[in-house]
Amino acid sequence: MRAVVYDTIGGTPAVLDVPVPAAPDGGVVVRVQATGLCRSDWHAWAGHDEIALPHVPGHELAGVVAEVGAGVENWTVGDRVTVPFVCGCGTCEWCLRGEAQVCPDQQQPGFTHWGSFAEYVALHAADTNLVAIPESVSFEAAASLGCRFATAYRGLVGRARIAPGEWVAVVGAGGVGLSTVMIATALGARVVAIDRNPAALDVARSLGADHVLEADGRDIPAAVHELTGGGAHVSVDAVGSEQTCADAIHSLRRRGRQVQIGLLPPVEGHPRVPMARVIAWELDLLGSHGMAAVDYPGMLALIESGALRPDRLIERVVDLEEAARMLPTFDRATPAGMTLIDSQRG
Repeated sequence: MRAVVYDTIGGTPAVLDVPVPAAPDGGVVVRVQATGLCRSDWHAWAGHDEIALPHVPGHELAGVVAEVGAGVENWTVGDRVTVPFVCGCGTCEWCLRGEAQVCPDQQQPGFTHWGSFAEYVALHAADTNLVAIPESVSFEAAASLGCRFATAYRGLVGRARIAPGEWVAVVGAGGVGLSTVMIATALGARVVAIDRNPAALDVARSLGADHVLEADGRDIPAAVHELTGGGAHVSVDAVGSEQTCADAIHSLRRRGRQVQIGLLPPVEGHPRVPMARVIAWELDLLGSHGMAAVDYPGMLALIESGALRPDRLIERVVDLEEAARMLPTFDRATPAGMTLIDSQRG
């Protein structure tokens, strides 16, 4: 099969011919129909995650089951499926109570093993992790769910527990940020979207953001406090940097809730967070690490009803060669939405 491969941290990715994976016991092989290019893929390429080399990235995917391993009960060849980017082991106490996203023995395609920037990908513990794609949902839309959209949904619904009428400040209007804008709006919240890219802010406005702020050197927290009459009830750092995390926290009103979705690379050994404000204003800091397969039905029901339209977030579709060229520069990209890869193209 063809796959995007790199053999050194920070090295030049290339599209190579590599062996098709075999289905593990309890797992499956999926023929990849669509997969997303995400900032998290760049983090792994840059050395911010532990990976074995050579490596195939990719963790947001949708496709068709091509091979079923021993012990799989719920899936057959030909099933249309997607999968969370965190795949639980299926047997630990967290998986058994439906919290596979924090499984201590989790597998992550594109991180712990070869991922979906390829024509085929192997997935573990299929009966715990696979999600059936309704016929009315496209492969492209389903692929967008696995990381950014599902993470945003769980961050707002499962972690922050937003209520209609609350203000949500979304720092970053890339794939996960725009997903957050769409979901918050659909759930009746009011949204302030912040980004440095005017085109991304235009998309955020079209998705229902009440206000948009360009990160052009202005005091973002002060502007959010003015627009919301005292600060956001919920803030989301959808980028993952010292500045965006601090802006999100300082944008909150007292007793507010901060959802940290963007990964925070360490600065001088540690990520620096404005904890003095957290303590003095009794803010809640909430991590959000994807969403377990058992929680997908509620989100999929909103998609099937038309209340949520993840397909509107897709900015472009590229082939594997273009994905290989884009990966090293993705931290500097300013997409106004999601980039998807058609691994069968070319």
